[in-house]
Amino acid sequence: MQSLPHLAVCRSNKSPWVCLTCSSVHCGRYVNGHAKKHYEDAQVPLTNHKKSEKQDRAQHTVCMDCSSYSTYCYRCDDFVVNDTKLGLVQKVREHLQNLENSAFTADRHRKRKLLENSTLNSKLLKVNGSTAAICATGLRNLGNTCFMNAILQSLSNIEQFCCYFKELPAVELRNGKTAGRRTYHTRSQGDNNVSLVEEFRKTLCALWQGSQTAFSPESLFYVVWKIMPNFRGYQQQDAHEFMRYLLDHLHLELQGGFNGVSRSTILQENSALSASNKCCINGASTVVTAIFGGILQNEVNCLICGTESRKFDPFLDLSLDIPSQFRSKRSKNQENGPVCSLRDCLRSFTDLEELDETELYMCHKCKKKQKSTKKFWIQKLPKVLCLHLKRFHWTAYLRNKVDTYVEFPLRGLDMKCYLLEPENSGPDSCLYDLAAVVVHHGSGVGSGHYTAYATHEGRWFHFNDSTVTLTDEETVVKAKAYILFYVERQAKAGSDKL
Repeated sequence: MQSLPHLAVCRSNKSPWVCLTCSSVHCGRYVNGHAKKHYEDAQVPLTNHKKSEKQDRAQHTVCMDCSSYSTYCYRCDDFVVNDTKLGLVQKVREHLQNLENSAFTADRHRKRKLLENSTLNSKLLKVNGSTAAICATGLRNLGNTCFMNAILQSLSNIEQFCCYFKELPAVELRNGKTAGRRTYHTRSQGDNNVSLVEEFRKTLCALWQGSQTAFSPESLFYVVWKIMPNFRGYQQQDAHEFMRYLLDHLHLELQGGFNGVSRSTILQENSALSASNKCCINGASTVVTAIFGGILQNEVNCLICGTESRKFDPFLDLSLDIPSQFRSKRSKNQENGPVCSLRDCLRSFTDLEELDETELYMCHKCKKKQKSTKKFWIQKLPKVLCLHLKRFHWTAYLRNKVDTYVEFPLRGLDMKCYLLEPENSGPDSCLYDLAAVVVHHGSGVGSGHYTAYATHEGRWFHFNDSTVTLTDEETVVKAKAYILFYVERQAKAGSDKL
């Protein structure tokens, strides 16, 4: 393979995959799907050809992503992590990397010329009468890792959270012969010297630096494999589940300190975060609980004797059911009844609920399990309110998706009416503005695709793995949200309310 040809069918330059049998390049399944069609066409049985020709056509099963260098087998319908005895897959990777490096050098010279040319103005965006360049950087898909990319892009646009990690001191985990060397991690690697905080910091630093080349989060993904066994492999995963695991493990590592510096000590020095934070999960407070941490009051009443039980539970996000009366409504423009709103989901979460026979409450006064009611109150709101809409539900044999459109506000989400003591909060202290939205496209949790919308310096962006595009508020509000990130509004803000 001396050089790679252009895309064999379409003119798209997104998600190129090279066939390891014939070296032809086609687009991935989330573009026009020509790489998969190339494989399927090669499997058509031939009646008038020799046996060797048939075998050759049947070999077009393995291809490689020209961006992330991950290898995929269409026959197995899975990513491949092993190599041939002669190491041919690694040789292809190295060849592609050399091509990428050459292209990067040429692109750098081209950009230098553009800076000296007046045509650069056409590459800039008009924002409020002034010009500004798109500075967002995409994340490469390493093989069904869109769930991770969508969460990372969302968290990178939560300014207070992102800035904390970016300001941490860098830690060099690799030295000697491995320093600076690009590695291709597999399941069999046994390096225990890993830090989720450090790789998360590096990833956040790589975003929003104006690079036109997508960043590959392979080192972070390798650490995820090491410390989160549930996410090993290249299967599609649930973005919300990944977010919870990520925040929990960041919290635990920050509690333990790293590189001789206690992260909790650093947090205590940051008075803006620690002064009002009283929510601790599994020990001392960290930036995770300081920003995402809130407290729920769980109130249970026995229907037989009237005994009331109260319990306070810390939370990092709230998982909200979509009310059953809205579950058949799939789009915003359908006319079969009112549109489901985020307020409906919040009301369903906090309304008084009678527990069914399978959830009988052990009443300490009656000394046995009794029928009871349950109600949630929010005792303390977090700085960043993360709301997860429960779109996936188990049936007898499979997990179905609730594809209902849920209307949500971009500004002024008012949480005051869900507070345990609303009279103790200020007039603007319960208002939240949207910072990011994660969207699941497709029909099932084990399939489909994740993208994210996020706002940065007053502009909305759509993050679709390597591709980042400028978008508008009208497009964002039409999205079928899966996870919503709302940031507490500062006192100077306006008066829009949900």
